[in-house]
Amino acid sequence: MNILIIGNGGREHALAWKVAQSPLAKKVFVAPGNAGTALENSLENVNIAATDISELIKFAKYNNIDFTIVGPEASLVIGIVDMFHDAGLIVFGPTKAAAQLEGSKNFTKNFLHRHNIPTGCYQNFKEVLPAINYVHKKGVPIVIKADGLAAGKGVIIATTLVEAEDAIKKILISKIFGESGNSIVIEEFISGEEISFIVMVDGKNVVPMATSQDYKRVGDGDNGLNTGGMGAYSPVPLVTNELYNKILDQIILPTIKGMARENNSYTGFLYAGLIITPEGQPKVIEFNCRLGDPETQTIILRMRSDLLAHCIAATKCNLDKEVFQWDERFALSVVLASVGYPSNYRIGYEISGLPTIDSNEEKVFHSGTLLEKGKLLTNSGRVLCVTTLGNTLAEAQKRTYKIVDCIKWQDSFCRRDIGYRAGLVVKSN
Repeated sequence: MNILIIGNGGREHALAWKVAQSPLAKKVFVAPGNAGTALENSLENVNIAATDISELIKFAKYNNIDFTIVGPEASLVIGIVDMFHDAGLIVFGPTKAAAQLEGSKNFTKNFLHRHNIPTGCYQNFKEVLPAINYVHKKGVPIVIKADGLAAGKGVIIATTLVEAEDAIKKILISKIFGESGNSIVIEEFISGEEISFIVMVDGKNVVPMATSQDYKRVGDGDNGLNTGGMGAYSPVPLVTNELYNKILDQIILPTIKGMARENNSYTGFLYAGLIITPEGQPKVIEFNCRLGDPETQTIILRMRSDLLAHCIAATKCNLDKEVFQWDERFALSVVLASVGYPSNYRIGYEISGLPTIDSNEEKVFHSGTLLEKGKLLTNSGRVLCVTTLGNTLAEAQKRTYKIVDCIKWQDSFCRRDIGYRAGLVVKSN
């Protein structure tokens, strides 16, 4: 089969790398890809933007693409799946209507409320004054979210009323998130542990993937601004069988059934960002309609079954016949980023010390990289993601940071404490 992976991040590098291992895959294209996918012998980059749907359709038809997997949310929310279907192409991902679960936080919170799915108390606002009055009524800490997509950076946790008012004005008036900030969701701050619970859905059947926990804040100890993700590990010891079943029964299955009842059948990856309260109650923080980044890089290294076969089965409503296999070991990922991320940063620095490793136990996935005249250059805020396996989380952490410390470029940084929330490891020196 000829396969097309759409996207240019670390998630797409990991997806393409894994899909290329399938005996079903003859040729794997990545549009537009990055330097990492360009350096893979089994992959071929295509210079078409992930949101240029008309050109992607032309490419898919001309090159006899048999199956497409969509990585980024930006493509999904503008209807790439619908348009591929209309063109007679087979694609794995949710429709534009279903992708509202990520594309609009207002839609999601209202949906959760309609179907009695556990989440925090909230209110939607389009105007500044009512939003500020609501914050003063509820008090702090409180969470302010831009309604639309913001690359994982549209959430502000305000610990003072001044911070809350400032966040409201920046989103609604200054438009720091552009049109995504035309409206906001203000919701209660819930204490607890965050986890990522990712499933595959075929419209009816749901298959959970490996559990993971990511690290959103830019600084050690979960300090600083929210990012797209600075690291992750899998599996999560916190998720016992009891909690696992509670998440499925109270959140995942009601969500899929609720979408179907609203004539909005869901097919694709569904990422539930959850908070587990001290009482053990899971509540929805957010939904993503695609795999997470860096969670993808983390769980892909643990997957031992055929991802491409699973995705194909999902488009045929046959997920219930698939057997997912996972390495029992821990995986841990650390993101190397450009200094200044997630705010202002520079690109174009040459990367050195990149090890020539390529195995099912350790891998460097590329996120924001560029090949120019034979040189590997930084090309975004998040640049690389190093992932390894270990018999213990401490072993995986040690292996990952050993590789991280070999990689250099001007103005690079990473968090040194990925894995600490599991309670099994300490900060890496």
